[in-house]
Amino acid sequence: MTKLFSSGYEVAEPAPPLVIFGAGGLGREVLLLLHQLNETRPTWDVRGFYDDRAPAAAPVAGLPYLGTSADLNAAPGPLAVAVAVGNPANRAAVVARLTAPHLTFPVLVHPRVDLAPHQRVTLGPGCIVQQGCVLTCDITLGRFVLLNLGCTVGHDAVLGDFCSLMPHANVSGGARLAAGVYLGTNATLIQGVSIGANTIVGAGAVAVRDLPANVTAVGVPARIIKN
Repeated sequence: MTKLFSSGYEVAEPAPPLVIFGAGGLGREVLLLLHQLNETRPTWDVRGFYDDRAPAAAPVAGLPYLGTSADLNAAPGPLAVAVAVGNPANRAAVVARLTAPHLTFPVLVHPRVDLAPHQRVTLGPGCIVQQGCVLTCDITLGRFVLLNLGCTVGHDAVLGDFCSLMPHANVSGGARLAAGVYLGTNATLIQGVSIGANTIVGAGAVAVRDLPANVTAVGVPARIIKN
């Protein structure tokens, strides 16, 4: 796990080149995040996009499409990789395919997101934290957690590997998200709620009590509609 005490991610010099896996809309948003980081302090040499499904049009946001996960494993290294895949299960599957030892997965945090030593925030490799997010204190994010635009995470919250929070999702203090949880846009978890692995909390839903694994819950309060 990586403890971040500033809004940037410290890397050794010279910084390795970086590629984005995921050539869709989220990939382009991650490219914007990388531009914003480089404007604050030049860090990454962004080379292009990989995706197992070729984009309909290339280049993508001015950068080339470079190939599939197999091509990425075979590419000369070292290479840093930002995995820009929104669905938790799909993101986990992509990471499982990226096995080459020269690939690394940096933590990417927007430069205006506050992460100071006294906040005691721990982030695993591959985490992406977008613009407008607020994290308070004593928070743990596992591997490859995605916080999209404007998310909030309260004190003592724990987010497991591959969790995805869509824009303006809110996790209150002491909440626990198991691996692969997906919170839709504007979804809210009240304080102390636990969400089981791979569960989906729909857009705008409010989880006021614990939810088991592998279900979909929607509404206010959130009710299970699918197992």
